[in-house]
Amino acid sequence: MKVCSIEEALSHIHDGITLMYGGFGGIGSPPTLIDAILEKGVKDLVLIGNDAGFPDIGIGRLVSNGRARKLIVSHIGSNPSAGQQMSDRKIEVEFYPQGTLAEKIRAGGVGLGGILVDIGIDSMVGEGKEQVWVDGKQYLIEPALTADVSIVLVKQADTFGNLVYNKSARNTNPLVAMAGNFTIAEAEEIVDLGELDPDMIITPGVFVDKVVPSEGVNWKWVWE
Repeated sequence: MKVCSIEEALSHIHDGITLMYGGFGGIGSPPTLIDAILEKGVKDLVLIGNDAGFPDIGIGRLVSNGRARKLIVSHIGSNPSAGQQMSDRKIEVEFYPQGTLAEKIRAGGVGLGGILVDIGIDSMVGEGKEQVWVDGKQYLIEPALTADVSIVLVKQADTFGNLVYNKSARNTNPLVAMAGNFTIAEAEEIVDLGELDPDMIITPGVFVDKVVPSEGVNWKWVWE
């Protein structure tokens, strides 16, 4: 059985690790795990995900509290704290187009070495990157992305770690779940093996190491 306490799950999250997280502007980000990481005092993290959340929403809670040394994201515009830290050179930020970032994560999850893209070849994006020609077309080689630990939020999980997501909160979570060397799923509901509808399972339990119960979203959304 993969179900465990938050405390046991946190034993795998330490200073300096690469932490990949699901979510889009906080939707689909695991609130209980993020709060527990913050409370534990983990710092110097390399964070990989779609965005930097908002100052007090999603992964933004860790960013705003200075717990990250580097972000690998598609944008940070919704979190002024991230932008200020970048301007003050307190944090390194590595940007990718959203589709490229998602594909780099997917490649890491399925064991590929990288992907080929034709975006930014003749710009600063392509500086220092290896290039190849395929069928007469030029591409940049973008290495795959993986993480020491991945954290995701799911609607349902069973005791083996099979995962079901909630509507648009699915977003990047399935890719992130596959790309972690150790994956922790925060579940709104945990059921026994065999209780999930097989057609609803998006992430097979083979990719998941631990499942923890969620205490629910504890922040106020910006549109409320």
